[in-house]
Amino acid sequence: MADLQLNQSTTPEVRSTSNEKPIIVALYGVPGSGKTFLLDQLKQELGQKHFAFYEGSEMIATIVPGGLDAFQNMEEQTKAHWRRRAIDTIGKNSTDSGQVGVVTGHFMFWSEEHEAGWPVHTQNDFEIFTHILYLDIPAEVVAQRCLDDIDRSRPPTSVSILRRWQQEEKAQLRYLCRRHGVLFSLVSPFPTLADKVSTLLHDFRYHTEKYNLSQAESRLDHIVAASQGQLETMLVLDADRTLAAADAGALFWQSVSNSRPSKYESSTLKSLFSSPLGYSYTAFRQAVLLYEEAANDQEFDALCQDVALAITMQPEFVSLLQMVEEQKHVGCVVVTCGLRRVWDKVLERENLSKTVKVIGGGRIADGFVVSEAVKGALVARLQDVHHMFVWAFGDSPLDLEFLIKANRAIIVVGEEQTRSKTMDVALANAIDHDGFRARQALLPTNASPRLDITKLPVVKLTELEFVNSLLGDRYTHDGLQILCATDRNATKLLATPMRNAAIAGSDLREAHRRVGYYLALEFLADVMGLEQSPIRHVLGQQTRGYQLFHEQQTTIVALMRGGEPMAFGVSDALPLAMFVHAGGADDVKFHHLQGQLTVILVDAVVNTGKTIVEFVQQVRKLHATIRIVVVAGVVQAQCVFGGSLNQTLAHYPNVHLIALRVSDTKFTGSGTTDTGNRLFNTTHLP
Repeated sequence: MADLQLNQSTTPEVRSTSNEKPIIVALYGVPGSGKTFLLDQLKQELGQKHFAFYEGSEMIATIVPGGLDAFQNMEEQTKAHWRRRAIDTIGKNSTDSGQVGVVTGHFMFWSEEHEAGWPVHTQNDFEIFTHILYLDIPAEVVAQRCLDDIDRSRPPTSVSILRRWQQEEKAQLRYLCRRHGVLFSLVSPFPTLADKVSTLLHDFRYHTEKYNLSQAESRLDHIVAASQGQLETMLVLDADRTLAAADAGALFWQSVSNSRPSKYESSTLKSLFSSPLGYSYTAFRQAVLLYEEAANDQEFDALCQDVALAITMQPEFVSLLQMVEEQKHVGCVVVTCGLRRVWDKVLERENLSKTVKVIGGGRIADGFVVSEAVKGALVARLQDVHHMFVWAFGDSPLDLEFLIKANRAIIVVGEEQTRSKTMDVALANAIDHDGFRARQALLPTNASPRLDITKLPVVKLTELEFVNSLLGDRYTHDGLQILCATDRNATKLLATPMRNAAIAGSDLREAHRRVGYYLALEFLADVMGLEQSPIRHVLGQQTRGYQLFHEQQTTIVALMRGGEPMAFGVSDALPLAMFVHAGGADDVKFHHLQGQLTVILVDAVVNTGKTIVEFVQQVRKLHATIRIVVVAGVVQAQCVFGGSLNQTLAHYPNVHLIALRVSDTKFTGSGTTDTGNRLFNTTHLP
């Protein structure tokens, strides 16, 4: 990797004034919103080396013969002419100087005598302005400022008129800006208006599509560099509707809309991307400004936390990524057009965030946005610069560019009512005309496939053949993980009734049940992890409790008949888990494992390990990535340490053995000594 020329640029690229449109930022707001005061603050804070500041009315006064008084007495048509001349002059000045122009101005006027306002903007405004920031100051505050202003004579305007004026300006500006490719954002006075606008102006100054890509590439290079040159294969995954059925952006705006229905709609993003901006770089930059105006940093993080809690990752991907975690030669990166912060939190909850990194945006501080073109460029960079074999997973037309460029492509197909409605046409075109070859993974497995399955074959992410092809020849795993409580005092107490010949039937079954419950609490909690769950405190308030992680996505298999009582104890610790009785390995079916993350095989005694091996082999035949945990009361030492059980299970990944105790005694019970007979009072039977 030493020969790679990684993108380490941290200094913003200065725009070329010769071939790029100059950055001109308009500051709009009703009279009394503080535009002039803000402009003076920005002059002091930013200086005038990189920025030029203009009062719109002062520019008009400068270029109009007779100044502002003459302008006020002109006909509206003539006024419009001079307004166009003024903005054109500002545009030329910025082109010549290379400075960012910051201009105060008016979009419309409104008086108490009129039912509606009248526009004073021109077509040239939307040809010259690249950004418009609207000072969204509460109407009550504006009205009071106008009354208190002793420096200017302002006509009295009621709060109701000011509010209607602001609403009309904001609605029209959003619409017109999207039609003309101008970035628009509301800016509020909290916490500090000047600091917020200053941050935005710095970002506007250098953020071009080229700079955006360089920042995304730099993030990718940083992720790859952390592997210290060991990676050969990279999984590149989309997030929304791929890693999970949910769309984080839609959930975010649904939450915002619920709390502020008069200001934002749940369809905020849909409206943006269905506008003339489409899914362009400009559209994704506009999305970032929407997130910025909707919430400050603290509010944004809280909203992302709520959204993350509402998202459930596809269990097939959780199991697969857990297996990838063990591989030094295979890496994984999530590349999302959506909210990086949400997916960071989702992966953190799944204990995957140390190895699975997210490339995405959502805030100005992220430094870049991810578009379809960026996704494609990152896959190409992995191949051409980092010389990696790339597997890509995506679900929508926005993913097609990076899916096509990848060495292997998997189309994730969700339920028909929620998946992309335009993907079929885009896929068919890519397959028929561009020679695109891919497979489709149905999540859930009963989802209807896209296109013809001969044209787009179906693959299961849990199949051994698929996992082996993805992980390659260097595939490794940790072997059988053994957790044992042999030397603990609790074990001595729990094992006593199990070994007591005087105890049988119901009392013995209860003893086994207690052991199952103890092993689940003591060891399964470490293997599976914990998650918080809401509970009602005895004092009445809501508080947080804990439960085993992904309890509902767990299957407990009681190996009949001796394993049933202990399995019931395990079930007591996981009351939401599926419970299955199995007389033999063939009784475990795919539907018992489908959508699950963990299967727990429970038996009272493991002697040779033959039965356990049969069950593990059956589970792995049905599901290559699910976590397997064997829980037993007693395990014969030789079969675990170097014996047939250990040797056989060492070939299978993600297998754990939990035992109350390991015994050196080689003994197979029968009649009155058989554990099953003792448990169910059948010692007298032949």
